[in-house]
Amino acid sequence: MKIREIRLTLGVFVAALGVLLIRWLVPRPIGMADNGDGWRILCQLGAKELDRPSEFYVRFAYGEAPPCVSEYISSQSWIEKLAAGIGQLLGSSAVLNLLVVGMMGVLLAAGGIAAIVTGLRLSVRNSVIATAALLLVAADSAFFGYFASVMSEGAAFLGMLILAGGLLLMHRTGPWRYTGAAVTVLGAMIGINAKSQTLLLIPLLALALLFVRPAASRGLARWALPLAVLAVVGAGSALVQGQGDAANAEYREMNTYHVIFNAIVDGKHDTSGDLAALGLPPDSAKYIGTGWWGSDSAPHFAEYQEFRDKISRRNVAQYYLSHPVRVVEILHKAAKETLTARVPNLGSFGEHAGQPPLAKEYRVPILSTVSGWLAPLGLFALLPIWLLIAWGGIRAFRKRAGRREVGILILMFLLFSMGQFLLAGLAEGIENVKHQQLTIFPTLLAASFVAISFLPRRKEESAPLEEAEPEVAVSSH
Repeated sequence: MKIREIRLTLGVFVAALGVLLIRWLVPRPIGMADNGDGWRILCQLGAKELDRPSEFYVRFAYGEAPPCVSEYISSQSWIEKLAAGIGQLLGSSAVLNLLVVGMMGVLLAAGGIAAIVTGLRLSVRNSVIATAALLLVAADSAFFGYFASVMSEGAAFLGMLILAGGLLLMHRTGPWRYTGAAVTVLGAMIGINAKSQTLLLIPLLALALLFVRPAASRGLARWALPLAVLAVVGAGSALVQGQGDAANAEYREMNTYHVIFNAIVDGKHDTSGDLAALGLPPDSAKYIGTGWWGSDSAPHFAEYQEFRDKISRRNVAQYYLSHPVRVVEILHKAAKETLTARVPNLGSFGEHAGQPPLAKEYRVPILSTVSGWLAPLGLFALLPIWLLIAWGGIRAFRKRAGRREVGILILMFLLFSMGQFLLAGLAEGIENVKHQQLTIFPTLLAASFVAISFLPRRKEESAPLEEAEPEVAVSSH
């Protein structure tokens, strides 16, 4: 490691940390209110909202509560358990203080950005440009509040940033490569285990590791470290998922119910035909728009047992296969929700911040505002955006472009975005603006890497790389 590079890494970290701290705390702290999902992590800490202020305000401190049982698996609980311990050491009377959670989130985000910029091997000027591009994503008002929240999206965003930095560092040689392996494991464990949906990162990480190739590496020297990283992450994630409700299985029936009565049978299309296609009785139309927990939902009535077997993913999949036009309509709506970016029913401020209920902060609104402008176009905007990102990823991946490692990240995040879009759009049914946060964040992150891929490496690093990985000449006959 060169002293100059270490100084650059520390400089980027300090600069990013300073910007994020100001963005978070000035003029008052912000976070993300709880939509009701937070109890699944809170009760693992012995904390619960006894007088829950709902989605209107952020609860920054949680007191002690009676024990409850939650099999929910999320790496966000690791962050919050550590934050709870640190808070007690600092003298906090709360079981969990979101100011400590937010501080940890800001530190991890700044660390991820510093790792990314170090892995990119840019000049000082271009390092500043790359840092700014990454901060526009991480600090955007649509996402930043999750860093100080009790919901698992924050862990997913942090995991992606750290994972990106680790993979870029693994393309380097010497100590940077081994540092990158450790960072990759940390980011992958946090990102993959953030939510059941982020398990999709496992095969994409495995594919990305196949292309991790430092200059001049051959044979065992090339494969040993990537395979070790994959083995550690795979075994670690299997162990984590085995400690509770793996892949969120207990919510599958609930999600399917919402898909049927909120997405497919929505009262705006062929209600009788759709119910018949799903094998549901005609009078079940009265459950359109109901939520699983609501007192008027089907599970609260004995008649639900008569058609409960139809509330299955297989039945929904068969419907989708026989109704392709309806699938496109549902995905068009999901694309609008994806590009909306800002969750409408979650506030950003605490109860005593002097703000009205559901007030939102707009300190860094650039990307989410542009995305929101495009939201009415749905698929007509999202698909071209993905095509442009795919072009940028393929361009960077080509050896002649000299940014192969950036191309790998672009394509990995693009594929994850597309997979999550289909999962949330077709298999969750409600709160899809929030559920599609795991689509729009990696989409914008991939777009930032496309822009960064046009920045050249430092001149002293370009020549050795080109010599190590020469183009294969193709002769014509």
